This record gives sequence, C-alpha cells and structure tokens, in this order.
Amino acid sequence: MAVNTSQLIDAAQVGFAAQQNELSEIRARQPMSVTSKTSTGTANINVAFNLDRVFRLVYVRCHFSGSPGVDQLTLSLDSANGATYDTDLYSITSAGTGSDVNFRISAQESAEPSAWTFQSGDALRVQWTNPDSGNITWGLEVGLAIAS
Repeated sequence: MAVNTSQLIDAAQVGFAAQQNELSEIRARQPMSVTSKTSTGTANINVAFNLDRVFRLVYVRCHFSGSPGVDQLTLSLDSANGATYDTDLYSITSAGTGSDVNFRISAQESAEPSAWTFQSGDALRVQWTNPDSGNITWGLEVGLAIAS
C-alpha cells in the first residue's frame, strides 16, 4: 500500500493547527488565573511572595484586628538582580485596626506590559510595622497571576 505524502502532510498540518488553537486558548486564560498566597501574624509584616516564573500583582488584602493602631504598609520589589534594584512600589499611609487594606491593580494598569510585572526570581515584599506588637493580629492575602 503506497503512502500519499501530501495526505500525510495535510493531516500533520491539521494536527498542528489544532494544537496551536489549544495553546492560544490556554494562554488567553492564564492572565485570568490568580494564585492566592497568604500570611498571618501578630508581629511586624515582612513577607515576600513570588511565583517560579514571570508574574504580575493583581491585589493585596490585609485585615487587622485587636487593639487600635495604624502604620504605613509598603509594597516593594525584592529584585532577583540584587539590592541595587530593590524598589518601593506603593505605600498605604494608614493601615491597621479599622483601616484594612484592599488594594487592586486596575485592568488598565495590569495590561501587558505592566509596571506590576515581576521577573522570574523577583518577589513582592509587603512590610508593615505593628504599632502594638502582639496585640494587633493581621491576615494578609496577595493575588498573583502568570504574566507573559
């Protein structure tokens, strides 16, 4: 039985086109898939979050409870390139009991290329000095998404 080469090539091209469509659909869904990372405590906040690849920040939420007190909460880049490249990105001047944090990156700001995109090996660092350590409890959640 003779094999028609052009039929084999046509079949392979159809298979490759189907794979390409499937890959395109997966890539389109990736930015919408958010990974939630959390931390909690009663001392100062000094936590770094990352993914094992290029990612972008989607949101930061933090709830505080306990005795009264507020302080500045800072979001910064902890660069894989070293301390010379670490950068403060955003500060919320009054975060604490009665002043929860609900920071969300808008769709316009998160469109690629985004200033909120972190390279592989980078981390988002969240810092806050607890004004009444041991008496104010915090629960921190960040949303990270794979970036292109």
